[in-house]
Amino acid sequence: MIIPASLKKGAFWWIRRDLRIEDNVALYHALQAERDIIPLFIFDTHILDRLDDPEDRRVNFIHDALKKLKADLEQHGSTLLILHGDPVAIFQELDPKSVYTNHDYEPYGTERDTKIKAIVETNGGKFHSYKDIVIFERNEVLKDDGQPYTVFTPYSRKWKALLKPEHCKSYSITDLSRLKRMPPDEMPELSTIGFREVDYTFPPRTIRQQIIREYSDKRDFPAVEGTSKLSVHLRFGTVSIRRLVSVALKSNETWLNELIWREFYHMILYHFPQASQKAFKPAYDRIIWNNNPDEFKSWCEGRTGYPMVDAAMRELNATGFMHNRSRMIAASFLTKHLLIDWRWGEAYFAKKLLDFDLAANNGGWQWAAGSGCDAAPYFRVFNPELQAAKFDPAQSYIRHWIPELGTPSYPSPIVNHQTARDRAIRTYQEALQPE
Repeated sequence: MIIPASLKKGAFWWIRRDLRIEDNVALYHALQAERDIIPLFIFDTHILDRLDDPEDRRVNFIHDALKKLKADLEQHGSTLLILHGDPVAIFQELDPKSVYTNHDYEPYGTERDTKIKAIVETNGGKFHSYKDIVIFERNEVLKDDGQPYTVFTPYSRKWKALLKPEHCKSYSITDLSRLKRMPPDEMPELSTIGFREVDYTFPPRTIRQQIIREYSDKRDFPAVEGTSKLSVHLRFGTVSIRRLVSVALKSNETWLNELIWREFYHMILYHFPQASQKAFKPAYDRIIWNNNPDEFKSWCEGRTGYPMVDAAMRELNATGFMHNRSRMIAASFLTKHLLIDWRWGEAYFAKKLLDFDLAANNGGWQWAAGSGCDAAPYFRVFNPELQAAKFDPAQSYIRHWIPELGTPSYPSPIVNHQTARDRAIRTYQEALQPE
């Protein structure tokens, strides 16, 4: 990709998972210190080349968010430099005097940023990175002995005790005159990076106060509009975590706790990066999984014969979204009823979830499998039929996603609940015997 000579030098605001102007920490600090700042976004081939669906909704979401961001910047006489390639190679071609960006906590992101920081500083520039996507990061919430928490409840208590008004204060950005003056440019088509447009309506980035106020009562019922649908906006930074926490503090502690769970999992992955590949509790890597590929395929397609599980998987496949209660039921079924390695399910969710976040996805799957920190005990095996009766009593959710329910075209259960439960508990017990 050819970069115009006039855009190779200067100060760069490098945008990643913070696709907004308002309350953006890196942009705020760039505007305080620099002039002629070039807004930069890179379609990272290291990430995109791993996506095997050319109609990946997440790439569409990013593309749509960039259109809005670009239009907003052009209202202020600037625009957005959009590149496609390996960020390390791109920064080797640039000659930045400074780079302003927000922290990325995932293993690949930290490795990439370390390399780019070295490139920038070797060439005499400065690399500035800021906390933006969380309230507390890394070592900011620790036990009294300086060790990281591995249980959520005491972590959340400490998190709340440490929270001060300044942690939720918005970084006010009102004057964009220090951005580099650039004429409007063509927005690259998705096809130029190997993807296609999808006909899909993304959830609005609107914070619906009533939904949040009633969240505690309605959040477990997937047929009810009881969740905010803001997770994709939080994932890609089209809304600010500080704004969401401010709303949660005024509206609903249960919803606040969900935001804290997200930070808990980010902290766990930072302190225990091996958990991205291995069981957080090492003994759980001794489990001998069944890993039947035909049963995995039935689970992926929503054809297990258990309506609550199948509705969840069909919702995921059709929309890229899965209700949180449904996620727990589907994950428990895969790891316990089918005895399939949680990493298989984690990888499938990573391909399909619109709001995919490595830390939260990994944490949720290890919770379901019993192998994670503060996880459900291994002998807790959700009964999908009882879960359906409790959380979808009118079968509204189930029948929406399984119109053929009750007809010969809907499969019989691929496993018997009691037999599968007994097998799971026996298999786990054998693996967890002291060596």
